[in-house]
Amino acid sequence: MFNIIEMLFPVIFILIFIIIIFIFIKGIATWHKNNNSPRLTVSAKIVAKRQNTTHHNQPNAGDMSGAHGYHTTISTTYYVTFQVESGDRMEMSVSGSEYGTLAEGDKGTLTFQGTRFLTFNREN
Repeated sequence: MFNIIEMLFPVIFILIFIIIIFIFIKGIATWHKNNNSPRLTVSAKIVAKRQNTTHHNQPNAGDMSGAHGYHTTISTTYYVTFQVESGDRMEMSVSGSEYGTLAEGDKGTLTFQGTRFLTFNREN
């Protein structure tokens, strides 16, 4: 039994390391693809908005007692779904301030580069 655990630990460690490297390379590839994509401006309508909030509890150094033993970090990512004239929909991550100024049903011009949101200018 002890030999299985001794063998399993390095395998799990290597798998986690490979997953981290894969995520890092995928992020760089998406960044590179977006940078090499043309900037496009199209007519679009906002059809949906959503946000994803995550909570991370991290222990404070040297303090493992009660409610004071943890530091909570909250992170929110904002998404807006745009529908273009062809009927296609694209969900893009936007900043919190941009998210607050946009409303479902708004029509205007969307400027983006690959999967990267750049601007949305509402029609009057």
